[in-house]
This record gives sequence, structure tokens and C-alpha cells, in this order.
Amino acid sequence: MKTIYVTITGTDFCCGLDFFRRHDALILKKEPKNEWDREAIAVYREGLGKVGYVANSPKTVLGESYSAGRLYDKIGKKATARVEVITDKGVLCKVKGPFKD
Repeated sequence: MKTIYVTITGTDFCCGLDFFRRHDALILKKEPKNEWDREAIAVYREGLGKVGYVANSPKTVLGESYSAGRLYDKIGKKATARVEVITDKGVLCKVKGPFKD
């Protein structure tokens, strides 16, 4: 099975980076009715609610991680992810499968 990583951005609008810890469990939920991005995937953390979004711009996607657009059709309505690396430019997470082809 292929390993898929995503970058979490938009944390400044929610709770910042201080609340993230390595290995934190996160929930990724599609937001098909998002008025700014029809491929938006919101990121939630238990106890905090929405903490950001999966990056969907070349300026915000770190390294070779997937953008929300690349990930969107590979997951169902929601998926889980685990925090791997925290940087000042975003949070890199490993997405858990299974993934659609």
C-alpha cells in the first residue's frame, strides 16, 4: 500500500501550531459545500474541533505531500491521519488507508 502524506495549513485561523504533537490522531473530512474550494478537506482533532485544512496550493503543500485535490478522490467522506512532523510552514501528516484507485 502506498504511503500518502498531506500538509495541514490554516492553523492560524483555528488554534495555531502549539496544540499539535507528533503522533496526534486527526480526522480529515471532505467539505463539498465549501464556497472557496470545492475540494476542501477540513482537519479535526478530538477536543479542539476544526484545526485547519489539507493544503491545496503549491505554495502551502510541503515537499511531495498530496494536495487536497490529489487526495480528494482517494478517500471516502472522511479519513484518519497521524501527525509526523511539525514545522512553522505547516504540519505534515501520514494518511491512513485504505485508498481508492
